[in-house]
Amino acid sequence: MGAVEKQITGKTVAIFLEPIQGEGGINVATQEFMNGLRALCKARDLLLMVDEVQTGMGRTGKMFAFQHYGIEPDLMTLAKSLGGGVPIGALVVNRRVNKEVLTPGTHAATYGGNPLVCAAALAVFRAIRKERLLQNAVKMGDYLGQKLEALKEKFPVIQKVKGLALMRALELSKPGAPAADKAREKGLLINCTQEKILRLMPAMTVNQKQIDRGLEILAEVFRDF
Repeated sequence: MGAVEKQITGKTVAIFLEPIQGEGGINVATQEFMNGLRALCKARDLLLMVDEVQTGMGRTGKMFAFQHYGIEPDLMTLAKSLGGGVPIGALVVNRRVNKEVLTPGTHAATYGGNPLVCAAALAVFRAIRKERLLQNAVKMGDYLGQKLEALKEKFPVIQKVKGLALMRALELSKPGAPAADKAREKGLLINCTQEKILRLMPAMTVNQKQIDRGLEILAEVFRDF
């Protein structure tokens, strides 16, 4: 927390972060860190903003990742899965934020909030609830985590299993891009970030059979790798 405080100046108005870093390597913020940020923002009269573009809409087992920490942000960004395939972006503002700061029209775009994408987003919320996808993310996420730990025991190149629910990663001891390329060639869509992190983000509808097949491909890749 001291490192964050050192970055604050007289011009600082907000602290903005991902509860779980996506491109940063699937680093999960600790409870202590998030509590500290909330307290720091309150003490310094700063806004706490969370980027839930990757972590939101149920991927971590709750609708939004900040809910794991028992805190409320002042602002939240959403996109991607919010539209279920239809391009959309959204800024969610807590009622606590002074209405003089964000008045109607001050945060807008010509094509923002059109009826089509808003209808799609509402349909996504309904589908998540109707299909019990939060529960599936928890159940399948736990299963995936256990299987990845077992994979780690078999292949020393895997240094660490990271993440939460259906937002997972394998930290390797060497560059992972060749492994990601081989996996894609075999039909498993994953990517490598931060040089040595293989990122796994299964669909919210994933089932055990699909996870098993994906892990079979990963095992094939690591045997050659």
